[in-house]
Amino acid sequence: MSTHPSSPPGSAAVQGDLWSARAQDWADIQEIVQRPMFTAVLQEMMQGPHVDLLDIGCGSGLFAAMAAAASRVAGLDASGALLAVAKRRTPQADFRVGEMETLPFDSRSFDVVTGINSFQYAANPVNALREARRVGLPNARIIIATWGRPEDCETSAYLAALGPSSPPPPPNTPGPFALSQDGALAALAEAAGLLPQDEREVECPFAYPDEETAIRGMLSAGPAVKAIQEQGEDNVREAVRTGLAPFRTPSGAYRMRNRFRYLVSRNP
Repeated sequence: MSTHPSSPPGSAAVQGDLWSARAQDWADIQEIVQRPMFTAVLQEMMQGPHVDLLDIGCGSGLFAAMAAAASRVAGLDASGALLAVAKRRTPQADFRVGEMETLPFDSRSFDVVTGINSFQYAANPVNALREARRVGLPNARIIIATWGRPEDCETSAYLAALGPSSPPPPPNTPGPFALSQDGALAALAEAAGLLPQDEREVECPFAYPDEETAIRGMLSAGPAVKAIQEQGEDNVREAVRTGLAPFRTPSGAYRMRNRFRYLVSRNP
């Protein structure tokens, strides 16, 4: 999924490499467990006529593929490896490598713009959302989806396992839960000049058939790749294995409850 922190003007240079490192595992495992979130956003955006959709931070394109049956689809991501999978899934879509803070699309091109677990990783989320506003048509729906509060997401235990010795980041820095506080999505939309409307929550459990599949999926995300670079794969793998242990079911599968949230906003 997709774009992430660091040097100005945005985050694509750093995050593209991180998310490309294990792109196939992301596509085969970790993107799929987010299907309930994708389904909820898809149902939201399809409440109306045929749409032209831009998915920012589209990853390996599962959501875009789901939307393509009833929409003209474009997608942007920092990772060329993830986009290669997306293009195989939906050859007719317009997928581009780029930076979410300088979108390579014309102004007023789309009537729906989505960012599913992407805007919180921008170097400047307000700038990224202003770009989403720019490429949206007047009255376009801009849908921002993110993790719910850490206490509502059992997967936060895995994220904590990636850096147990590190202090938690300040609340306004990029990261999975940077936009998870109550009111944060509406405040971001208003700061970008959008009109926030409805905010909803979605239950999105992460389920895996066995330990090895769970570990492969979790180690495919950009933050995990960065942790591996800093701590070594054996150390990170063992930390994730330990973090997973409480979520093992009697059958040997793994299941973690999560609550995601999304905001529907409008272009003025």
